Amino acid sequence: MPQGKKRTIKGKQHHRPNKRVKGKKTVKKSFNINKKFHHNRGGTTGKVSDKNEPSNQQPLSEEKEREDQEDEVESSEEENDMEQLLQTFDSKAISKKSLAIDSSEDSMSDDDVVADETCSESEEKDVEDVTISRDLIEKDEIDLENQKEDDNLQDPFARHLFYELSESLLNTVQSSPVSVDTHVLEWPQLGKLQVQIPQDHQNNATVVNCGVIEKKMCAASGGIPLNIPISKCKLESMHIKLQLIENLAKANKSRIPNEEFPFSPLQAEIFSVVNNYQDFYYPHRTFENAEEIRFIYCLHIINHILKTRTKVLHHNARLAKKEDVPEEFRDQGLVRPKILVVVPFRDSAYKIVSYIIDLLITEDKGNVLNKNRFIEEFTGHELTMPKKNPKPEDYEKLFTGNTGDDFRIGITVTKKSLKLFANFYSSDILIASPLGLRTIIGAEGEAERDFDFLASIELLIMDQTEIFLMQNWDHIFHLFNHLHLQPKESHGTDFSRVRTWSLNGWAKYYRQTVIIASIVLPEINTIFNKKCFNYAGKVRCIKSVSVGSICQVFNQLPHVFQKFNADSVAQSMEARFTFFINKIIPHQREPLMKQTFIYISNYFEFVKIRNYFKREDISFVQVCEYSKEGKVARARDMFFHGDAHFMLYTERYHFFNRVRVKGIRHLVFYQPPTFPNFYYEMCNLMQEANMNSKIGSNSNMTVTILYSKYDHNQIAEIVGTERGLKMIQSDRNVHMLVTDGK
Repeated sequence: MPQGKKRTIKGKQHHRPNKRVKGKKTVKKSFNINKKFHHNRGGTTGKVSDKNEPSNQQPLSEEKEREDQEDEVESSEEENDMEQLLQTFDSKAISKKSLAIDSSEDSMSDDDVVADETCSESEEKDVEDVTISRDLIEKDEIDLENQKEDDNLQDPFARHLFYELSESLLNTVQSSPVSVDTHVLEWPQLGKLQVQIPQDHQNNATVVNCGVIEKKMCAASGGIPLNIPISKCKLESMHIKLQLIENLAKANKSRIPNEEFPFSPLQAEIFSVVNNYQDFYYPHRTFENAEEIRFIYCLHIINHILKTRTKVLHHNARLAKKEDVPEEFRDQGLVRPKILVVVPFRDSAYKIVSYIIDLLITEDKGNVLNKNRFIEEFTGHELTMPKKNPKPEDYEKLFTGNTGDDFRIGITVTKKSLKLFANFYSSDILIASPLGLRTIIGAEGEAERDFDFLASIELLIMDQTEIFLMQNWDHIFHLFNHLHLQPKESHGTDFSRVRTWSLNGWAKYYRQTVIIASIVLPEINTIFNKKCFNYAGKVRCIKSVSVGSICQVFNQLPHVFQKFNADSVAQSMEARFTFFINKIIPHQREPLMKQTFIYISNYFEFVKIRNYFKREDISFVQVCEYSKEGKVARARDMFFHGDAHFMLYTERYHFFNRVRVKGIRHLVFYQPPTFPNFYYEMCNLMQEANMNSKIGSNSNMTVTILYSKYDHNQIAEIVGTERGLKMIQSDRNVHMLVTDGK
């Protein structure tokens, strides 16, 4: 992400000038903001001016000069942890090797102090800050002296990141398709698990010859995750940082009250998988377990960052006494950001940051910089839910809090503090929406675009992934296509500290990807199967639906499932359209089939059908996500009074509005709906109270669903897994189910 400068939006000055704080020497530092700021849906776009900003890449002499100045500063808030550690170990001078990316993580600019710590000018506060700083140094010394936590090969963090791939394992993960060993597990909470481990002839960490004398350890292939027994397990054996263990019970609001173990059973099983550093796809997210899941991946995030930081600080201290950088001291990526969390709304990001604060910061120690600004930008602006004709319960839960979908924020983590809105290239954690990432990644040919910050992502988490389909799924593919590309600039990186496997371009094989969703969809499966390359393997929860959403239809209706054949996913789109215009439309155009409502999941299919209807001069009205409110009202009125034979209606419009369309007598699903609850929601609109009594008969109502074998996930959600499988495999192309209205 390029260096930001003065940020002016609608007359509001976002750049805070440098100020001197009483009793403190001011050190000027660069302050980064986003290049562009996009308002929420329907808002205008403002550009941020980029002027007078110093470059990231400073000569070594300038860095040493700056550090010499900072040694004289008597402010504990601006003291650098690395320099303190070097002083503790009686090091003489800071060499180039110790000027690692992470060595700047504890420096706090005066801008931030003025913004969020204005009351810190008093001498009493200064004394308290100095005491806190000394406490941090002492704890850092303990961490450095105790290498069991950092170098223990039993720790999955160390096993996964510290070693290069052997030639045989590298050949396996680079092949297409990847040869895997598949295992099926049954766990109490996660249910049926499918574990895929890349095949490797050297199953354990092995020593290989690199020359006549030199030998090195290679990474071991992944293993089957072990379920953590809650009653017997100790948190220390789970390789959680001691600092986090102390805060777990209080921070985890989902735990069972008075329970000794600070995890719920579901959290323990999820942590068993993600802490094994394997890719994980969990499609069972609900509103009830959402916070349990969010907390456990926040713990995994902060645990990963603190372990990385401990390793870097330890190496910084040891390198102060060395002239060269040995191979074992390579501990960083090409750029600093290590973790990327992609969520759909600002409210989701707010909850994630809140959990990270609860885990890292105690009431009496530590601080959060720019917290007030964060609260201001990521809360409020809630949707007002109508009291008359209320929205469904799931709609109100989903769109609670700030639903802004264009945001990104960088977070710098230190021992006992967080800096929010940090420069991307000084951040450890990035939290963003798909749109927020797309606006900065840009497109090919754009002058101002940046994706270097994605080069060294070690942990990628996507939560509420199914919502991305309703926003723009292309943004997700765009993101994955720009992960782990070679940076165009150095961004101040000390390449002597960069891991060899990162320099070799193997970073994607070390990245752990965690995908959380509420449903199984082919688009998500494609990402998990084709874009996740973790050498440690993959774990997928197999979702089995015993009772489909059709059982929640309260009207007496015949449901006709019509199957068409297609040889591939790409060919199925054209086959579906051909089947629709040749088999469905001629029947639905009959006078008895007036007030036919066509539900279309894909906007491009909607445009295709709309253009066909115009060419054939078919009577219809249309409602889509781009329709203006007045035109929607007119279309609904014409459809209810029978002035239009058909209504074309997109799923995305329904997702964001959830209106109750009246007058539906014949319902056609051009594709099975993405969200299974939308199926019974639309069917339940076909009741007598919503009908125009002057048109048609209540006894003449039908529901028709088009599907192919590539829609098996959506069909399973509607009719159940077992019945859906029979319908897909059957030689019959027409299946009819009848709901009795009870």
